Amino acid sequence: MKQNRAMREALHTRSVEINSLDAFDERFAIQTARATIDEVVVQGLDLRGPSFTKTIVDQTWARVTFLGCRLDDRAERHAIGTGATIFPPFDDIPYDPYRGGLYTTAELARDDLDRRIYEHQARYRGREPKPILEALAQRIHDHAIDDALEEYLAGYEKVVAIMGGHSMSRDREQYRHVVELARGLARAGFHIVTGGGPGAMEAGNLGAWLAPHDDAAIDEAIATLSLAVDYRTQPYVELGVEVAERFADGGPSLAIPTWFYGHEPTNAFATAVAKYFSNSIREDGLLAIATHGVVYAPGMAGTVQEVFMDATQNHYATFGVVSPMVFLDSEYWGDDGLAAPNVLRRLAGDRPYAAMIGVFDDPGDVVEFIRSHPPHR
Repeated sequence: MKQNRAMREALHTRSVEINSLDAFDERFAIQTARATIDEVVVQGLDLRGPSFTKTIVDQTWARVTFLGCRLDDRAERHAIGTGATIFPPFDDIPYDPYRGGLYTTAELARDDLDRRIYEHQARYRGREPKPILEALAQRIHDHAIDDALEEYLAGYEKVVAIMGGHSMSRDREQYRHVVELARGLARAGFHIVTGGGPGAMEAGNLGAWLAPHDDAAIDEAIATLSLAVDYRTQPYVELGVEVAERFADGGPSLAIPTWFYGHEPTNAFATAVAKYFSNSIREDGLLAIATHGVVYAPGMAGTVQEVFMDATQNHYATFGVVSPMVFLDSEYWGDDGLAAPNVLRRLAGDRPYAAMIGVFDDPGDVVEFIRSHPPHR
């Protein structure tokens, strides 16, 4: 009953999140412990051991929730008895549902974590409903990514998404154009976000990564990357890492991939990775955060789906903002191609986003269009 009441109260109050041992010590060390009107959420920490146990049993824990923390038995009993709410950790799964931040490419590569998580969730593909604990763990994980992504984006106001096909080859002119486009946007002060995979997505993150480097870096990087163009091979992944290491201290960008397409490697050039289990949450959220526009490079069904998802958000101002929709490659998107821009213009009519639709072949023109068409709020 105490826990149920505490959980109900937590729904109607502000939360303070604690995701590190230093932050836990600072807030709850006996000599500095203080009462709070805020709900405190302690997330994913290992609090076992004599010093942590003493800290816990020497005070009360009303309005504190422990998400996936590990406590000694004595500390856990005391915390519950004095008002804490405890969500226990999940064991025997390769991911942490209660993680406190976004991934990095290095973390996903370490000990084959990315592949192990993909293979783990692939066992449940086609099994509906999933085992309840697995489904719960995945949903908690994706909520944790939502939370970490919100914190991350607080540092970036001008976000532009670059969408396009995963099969766009590194040795194609289209790939170079996306790299140049992303570099230009990054140098103009925009923060690049992509779907995080290969092809056009890799080109977007690569352009942002190379933004601090001289212009010749694009030629050298693409020449190296083009030695392996099939993303299903190990050399493709290894050359991405090699280029990232050669051009160290790259510019920041965000990737939002999904384990639904986990057979596609997360590219090496994003500095932060918000990886989800749910592809639908990931796609809708990726478009929603692109408050300063979305650029569509050539792609197939997935890219076309994203075009009309974005159009729906603009049509109804779903998130209170209308932003540019820009198509790169007039031949691909023109009357003899998919013709999506013409469909959008007819759909838009006299709504504000009708003036936000552009089609260009030159990456520099795309940058200028986005710069000259700020979001309509």
